[in-house]
Amino acid sequence: MKRGLILASASPRRRQLLDEAGYAFEVDPSDVEEPGPAAGADPGAYAADLAWRKARAVAARRGAGLILAADTVCAVGGEILNKPVDRDDAERMIRLQEGGDADVITGLCLHRGDRPEWLGAIEVSVVRFRALSDAERAAYLDSGRWEGKSGAYGVQDRDPFVSVARGSFSNVVGLPMERLAALLAAHPALLD
Repeated sequence: MKRGLILASASPRRRQLLDEAGYAFEVDPSDVEEPGPAAGADPGAYAADLAWRKARAVAARRGAGLILAADTVCAVGGEILNKPVDRDDAERMIRLQEGGDADVITGLCLHRGDRPEWLGAIEVSVVRFRALSDAERAAYLDSGRWEGKSGAYGVQDRDPFVSVARGSFSNVVGLPMERLAALLAAHPALLD
């Protein structure tokens, strides 16, 4: 069992990934507002900034412990695709990604609550999105499985039209476990 973390997220997918990897952790969602990106915003910088804001908010509230925060976005041609606001927005996102590749970018932040120390990273994976028939797209949109998911899909749901073409599967789910383990191994003082 690895030393405890404070997860600044209510995401059940992130909790599951940490559980499966054997991390001891508690959940303390940041409740930080997630403003939409500014026009032309860099997807990696946007995700990293949101992760840092979430970690900082929980660190300030807790005053101690190692806070883990993450924010995951999809991007196509530099356009950031956050969580869709409704069915029409989900359809727009799916159509943008169909028949091509999309970047999935997670900003990751580890922040000490009792010291002004933090560490950030950005992980990028590529997802391949096959073309859908009108019937497949409508059925998927009617299912509601797109709700609450960046880019309007969840690779962990085994959606048959998306696959990880390059990079970390766990990153596409929402928390790059390989990068997290590497950061903790390279910076053991964060755990003191």
